[in-house]
Formats: sequence, C-alpha cells, structure tokens
Amino acid sequence: MRTVRVPIFLALFLSGLGVAGAQTWTPLANQPPFSAGNPLLLTDGTVIAHATCAPEWWRLTPDGNGSYINGTWSRIASLPDGYGPLYFASAVLPDGRVIVEGGEYNFCQAVWSNRGAIYDPVANSWSSIAPPSGWSTIGDAQGIVLANGTFMLANCCTTETALFDSKKLTWTPTGAGKADVNDEEGWTLLPNGHVLTVDAYVFSYDPAGTNSEIYDPSSGTWSSAGSTLVQLWDSYPSASRASYELGPAVLRPDGTVFATGANGGPNASGHTAIFDSHTGIWTAGPDFPSGLDIADGPAALLPNGNVLLEASPGIFKKGAKFFEWDGFSLFAVPGPAPAKTGASYIGNMLVLPTGQILWTDLNGNAYVYSSSGSPNPAWAPRIQSGPPVTNISRGNTYRIAGFNFNGFSQGAAYGDDAQAATNYPLVRITNHGTGHVFYARTHDHSTMAVASPELASTRYDVPAGMEVGLADLVVVANGIASAPITVNVQ
Repeated sequence: MRTVRVPIFLALFLSGLGVAGAQTWTPLANQPPFSAGNPLLLTDGTVIAHATCAPEWWRLTPDGNGSYINGTWSRIASLPDGYGPLYFASAVLPDGRVIVEGGEYNFCQAVWSNRGAIYDPVANSWSSIAPPSGWSTIGDAQGIVLANGTFMLANCCTTETALFDSKKLTWTPTGAGKADVNDEEGWTLLPNGHVLTVDAYVFSYDPAGTNSEIYDPSSGTWSSAGSTLVQLWDSYPSASRASYELGPAVLRPDGTVFATGANGGPNASGHTAIFDSHTGIWTAGPDFPSGLDIADGPAALLPNGNVLLEASPGIFKKGAKFFEWDGFSLFAVPGPAPAKTGASYIGNMLVLPTGQILWTDLNGNAYVYSSSGSPNPAWAPRIQSGPPVTNISRGNTYRIAGFNFNGFSQGAAYGDDAQAATNYPLVRITNHGTGHVFYARTHDHSTMAVASPELASTRYDVPAGMEVGLADLVVVANGIASAPITVNVQ
C-alpha cells in the first residue's frame, strides 16, 4: 500500500550519471497528450498506453519508416463506464487481445477494484469481465501469460490465483500451497514454463525474510524455490498495516533471473539476487550504490542481453537513476531528462520492435532508450525455410513458423503494479522500393514459452493498405529481428 501516488507535472532538467557510451535517450517528437502509464505492445506493431486514473487509452503509431520516436498518438476506445484504474494487471493475449484487471485506485480513489476488461483491437472495443468467484479485491495485482497461452491472475491481498479462459471469459482457481499473500510480489516466467516469485512478507516459516516460490502449471501448485540469501523487500508503514515493496525481476538469455531489492535509503542500499533457472540456485548480487533501491519500478531486457533498471534513493523518493546489469556488474547509464525529479515507481518500460526501450512516467513524458551492443545471433528468431520468394496478398492471413519466436524473456518487468511482456512474435514487412515499414497483425501464437527449443508458429494478417511489390519480411521478438525472407506483396 502506498500513499496516493498521482501525477504531478515535472520540470525538465538534464539527468543522467555522466557515463560515457553509446546509450542515449531521445524524447518522442510528439509527447503524449495525457498522463501515460502501462504501455503495451500490440501485435500490429503499435503501442497503446493508459491515461492514469481514467478510462481513456491512446495508441502510438510509428511513422512510415518504423520510427516510434517520430510516431503519432491517437485515441482508441475507452474502458467500460466507471472503470478508471491506476496500478493494475495487464497482458497481451496470444490471440492479440489485451486484458486489464483490477486497480489499486479507481479514478485515483484507493479501492482495490475487482473490475476488469478485455480489448479487441480489431473491433476497437472494450468488454467488461467479471472477477473470479468470491474475489472482492484484485487491486494492484500481478498477472502473467503462461507458456501455454493461459492468463493467470493474482488476488493482490490473499493467496488466491486464477486461470482465465479467454474464449468463455471465465475463471478457474489455481495456485494451492502459496506460502504468503500475493501483495507486492511480481511473477517471472522461466524457460521450463514455471513461474518464479520472491515473497514480500515474513512469517514463521521464513524468519529471515528471504523465501522465494515456484508455481508449476502442470500441478497448479506453489512450492519453495529456496532462499534469496539477501532480503529484497522493505516495509513502508501505512496507517493500517505494513506494506512491503519489491523491485522487478527479469529473466536474461543465459537463464538467470536478476531480482532487485527495495531495501535502500539513507543508511542502506538495495540488495539484488540472481536465480539460476537451470540449477535452481540463488546467489547474492551486487548492492545498488548510494542508498538506491527499486521499491516499485521498471526494468527491461535490452537486445544485447543487459537489463536496464530505474532506481530511487529510498522508497518512493525522487531523483531516479538508471543502471544496466550485464550479468557481472551494475553500471550507471544516463537517464531521461524528467527522471531527475521523479521516483522509480512512476516509470514504465516497454521493449519496442526496434530494440529500443520506451519509457513513460505518469506525468506526460515519453522517451526512447537506445543501447549499445548487439544481440547474440543465436537469440534471433529463425524463420523456417521456404521458397526463395513467397507471394502474399494484401488482406489475407498466413501462417509462419520457426524458432525463437517468443524470445528468451518476457522482456520487461515491474511487479504487481504493471506488466508489459513482449514474448510473442511480430511480423514486420519493409518495401524494397520505398523503404516503408508495415506490421502485419499477428495472432493465435502456438506458444508463449520463453527460451523454447521447439518449433513455434503464428498467423499474420497482411495489411490491406500496404504497398505492393518485393519486400523483406522479418519476425521480431523482444526487439530482436530474424534474418529477412523476400516476399512479393500482391
């Protein structure tokens, strides 16, 4: 539980730690005309973002050359009447629809809402979803799309979890054996399809406060994943109870999860821990410097395998700083200009198809981060071999198959307040003659598993209005593109 955290417009000051390198932040040429939160990448290559504490959503469309920096905003359909959440669960489903659930606030009033809705981007419409049976709260809950494509949701304030049937719009209970309540925890999808979480509460079973848990979808149960060795949560007392905060946890291509701590402040620095998904062993990571921590805040996996992180000088304190984790050390990188007077909790990150990171805060600012380095070629999607030139027709739907279509990670993490996973394939088509970029909407992905060695597939709809002629077609996952195949758009 936080005190009310609603947007206050920030002055623009130069930020960053002055570290030399190729990392750059670029403001969007067209800043969002609303308080942008929870950006999500649709499977047609556009980004949608929520207007904080309101029903409105907006769409960011890249320009004709595929640039999000030069993209434009437009209004899309609003949430059902009476639903204007802040801090809620969100995900893009395998069929391309978007689900949002709960809200710690509704129209900026603390209510721990149990409302939810699903967005159809083809029809541009939202429909209400009834909560799981008996749930009076969902609140700032975590949600995740499992490897089999099923969306799983937490009740923020109990140990309850439920699975969503996206066709029937119904819920089934799951998650027996959860050791503590879900509040303030985040979920990370592992290569074996299990889900990792770090407990945020201390009970008699865990006097050291370092327990973690694993959810097994095959049994629908939670069990201990061992000690994180260092305490990652920290308490933020409210009038009614102590609410414990955590930072994001991101899976890297080497199979390790970098989990960040919220226990910094004037006299301490936030701890980190590393979970090896191959061995199931935790090791302690480096502390953040100078009393920094991530008590709620974003992180994102860069195409080069590093993790970009936003930290603050103590719980909810202003003066955010940015770091990259390369698997061996944390090193400081510049931050976007408005972050100097903001805290980590108002930031959100989204991995774009270009390999850049979109950063938004709740104050109407949006920047794009471009990192140095290149991805390992082994991480790129690989399209299954086909004819030298494939003929495709505008307005038609096709199936494409290959490997690494879902990337090696969910891509971005925050925790219980926002989720922006991008572990699904996009299809980008670039016309040879004009260089113009088009995205074919993908849907009905065969899997949502990360780091899977299995053949995967998706269906894509060739835009009816795209340019004809020879073009390069690539599959993109988490900002990493496959080698192109040549298609003839008819």
